[in-house]
Amino acid sequence: MLITTTLLILMTLATLPVIARYRKHLNKKRDRRSRETWAIGIYRGLSPLQLFSPNSFCNPILSAKDVTDIKARFVADPFMIKNQSGYYLFFEVLNDKRNTGEIAYAFSHDMMQWQYRNVVLKERFHLSYPSVFFWKNHYYMIPECNDSGGIQLYQAQSFPDQWQHITTIIQSRGRYSALVDPSIIHYQNHWYLFSYAPKRKNLHLFTSYTLTGPWKEHPKSPIVSNSPHFARPGGKVIIHDGGLYRYAQDETPNYGTKVWAIRITELTEDRYQETPPEKQPVVQPGNEWWNRGGMHTVDVHRHESGEWFALVDGFTIKPVTQ
Repeated sequence: MLITTTLLILMTLATLPVIARYRKHLNKKRDRRSRETWAIGIYRGLSPLQLFSPNSFCNPILSAKDVTDIKARFVADPFMIKNQSGYYLFFEVLNDKRNTGEIAYAFSHDMMQWQYRNVVLKERFHLSYPSVFFWKNHYYMIPECNDSGGIQLYQAQSFPDQWQHITTIIQSRGRYSALVDPSIIHYQNHWYLFSYAPKRKNLHLFTSYTLTGPWKEHPKSPIVSNSPHFARPGGKVIIHDGGLYRYAQDETPNYGTKVWAIRITELTEDRYQETPPEKQPVVQPGNEWWNRGGMHTVDVHRHESGEWFALVDGFTIKPVTQ
């Protein structure tokens, strides 16, 4: 009994420094996040791989002060969809009272002037990264909702205001006990979904014949391992000039620093290959107050003129007050 007690004491003493370091890391991370101020802007370019902040837009187009139905700490993760009525921009709004992300939207007739409308989806768990898409006469959304225990699929019962949970398409468990920033594409009659496991910094790939599943992990998954640079999704997977590209957040030196474009050279049910990213990131810390800290989401759309427009987000860090 004495030996067992002594061993327990020694084991506890040995783990105390580890616990202390972990708590220090968490406190530092929470402090930094509490001081991040995210906003949403518009970039443009002749290519979805080279974007810049135009003089024709007064960025940011949306910030926390535009949110009218709740007290917001910031807005981030823009995803836009267009129909005959106009442009609908969905994004995360961090409810300052709940300290939890909710999904809201803004509307525009011309992509120039945006009007905040309201929160359209909130749950008991955190929501962000509201990837919206149109499929077979229905609007769908796959937001990040890691705390729900999986990747969830929502369908608009009345677009854009009313969304209903349809199913959990992928359960978070085992080697990917957490999955964030799910990014989906329908390609060559098949569905593919990319999602990031933060613990090991791996990018996982899942496949399905139908949107609602069953989904299975791709045989080449994880397709990126132990990479804080190129694993975490930073926007939709797109098709450009006959090639597939995925956007990847760079988490160095800090979360949300910049976004890379990575070309996917082969994507089938059992094969996957990609090339190293371009030499320059698609977006990176800017010179304006709203994006000096970094940028981490890119949602590109091709205008009828041939030019590309991108909804992007950026942040700055509030100074520490004494």
